[in-house]
Amino acid sequence: MRDVHRLEPMSAGNPARGTVFAAWERFVQGEDQVPGVRPEVAISWHRCREQYRVDPHLTEAPVAVAEIDHTPEHDVVFADLGFRAASVAHDVGSVGGVVTVTDATGRILVEWGDPTTLARAAEANMAPWFCWSESATGTNGMGTALEAHGPALVRGAEHWCQAFHDWVCAGIAVRDVVTREPIAVLNISCWRSALPAGAGGWLGNAVTKTQCTLRRRARDSGTELVAAYTLARARSGVAMAAMDTAGKVVIADETASVLMGVPASTPALDPTVRWQPGLPELISAAQYATRQAARNPGWVGSTQIFTHLSDEPTPISIRPVFLSGHLIGNLVLFGATEGAPLPQEGPAHPLAPHPRRVVATRENRMVLLHVPEVCFAESEGNDVWLSTDQGRLRAAAPGLDKLDGELAGAGFLRVHRRYVVNIERVREVERGRGSELSLVMDDGVSSVVPVSRRNAAAVRRALDI
Repeated sequence: MRDVHRLEPMSAGNPARGTVFAAWERFVQGEDQVPGVRPEVAISWHRCREQYRVDPHLTEAPVAVAEIDHTPEHDVVFADLGFRAASVAHDVGSVGGVVTVTDATGRILVEWGDPTTLARAAEANMAPWFCWSESATGTNGMGTALEAHGPALVRGAEHWCQAFHDWVCAGIAVRDVVTREPIAVLNISCWRSALPAGAGGWLGNAVTKTQCTLRRRARDSGTELVAAYTLARARSGVAMAAMDTAGKVVIADETASVLMGVPASTPALDPTVRWQPGLPELISAAQYATRQAARNPGWVGSTQIFTHLSDEPTPISIRPVFLSGHLIGNLVLFGATEGAPLPQEGPAHPLAPHPRRVVATRENRMVLLHVPEVCFAESEGNDVWLSTDQGRLRAAAPGLDKLDGELAGAGFLRVHRRYVVNIERVREVERGRGSELSLVMDDGVSSVVPVSRRNAAAVRRALDI
């Protein structure tokens, strides 16, 4: 995560205001080039216009209608952030600011600050039980923080909706330390004035302390899952793995690890590190099991899934694991059929629309690519790089998993934990020792992309080889 202390200062007389507003007017009318606008803002505008179709002339936030199930971790975050926000409410209010806490849907839960500014905020429905996600209200500190892996600063005309151009806001999301999905956002907003001095430092410190609490709880749950796995494995002779509530693997024996394509036996030194099995059916089954067990602690289920090394489905049984009465994950037993049958689900993306564009950045500019222009995507740490007909560009998507999901229905395939390729841009297939595969891509320089063993069968099916 970028250092939140690097939030840029904002003065009421920002000299870039006129430039940004002119760019906003052109972008709203359909133009794509927005010189003078920060890339993260331009990318947010693109989401608002192309994906969410938010009316730029919206004058108030809508009522929050989305309800999500809050886990114990969420409750911890809300309480912690609420306490920290309330403790600085007087200082923020003394300079005309307001501080808010939202949940993962962008719904404001609590709000404190200067009474006059709160009254102005209420005119735009910046108040509890109204929704400030990007999909509902466009570019703003709260909603954009949910989309960004780092702090979000939105100043004046950078807001997507013109009615909010008099506001300056800075928000940062608290994310689950395992799944990296947002849980809540802490935000400070001011009307026609600069953010309070030290706002970035306070936001960063508050989120860091809350993340420490989440990391400690994740360590506890990971340790308990390993203990449950060890006990169950001593009593059973079938292949077994322990998965958390998000469907990620905490520990697996050698057989289960091969079936799922994850490291075997020894969990990571940091129990918050988990592995994505790369089996959509298994992840879906684990998530279904989590929902069932949360309502019925005695629930046990069974189903069949396709693994990486078999053309026939493998039966599995799923058993929930609890810590202090809270569900923390599941044991998955391969070859077992104990429990109630899980319902059969359709494709993971049956109605997902194909993306019209892929958004990338080059230095301080946003680049809009047609999908066929992208040859493959490669993950490097927290960044995703695209090999395209316009050269190597940084993807706007905050992670390869997110980009993979967006392009899943557009002819792209995950072939390795670090690579997603455009199947139409595969020129050659190289076979190495031990049936290892590599793909030679049609990108002008014949880049070679490795295929992991667990993805080899899917690649052969996609290429009909």
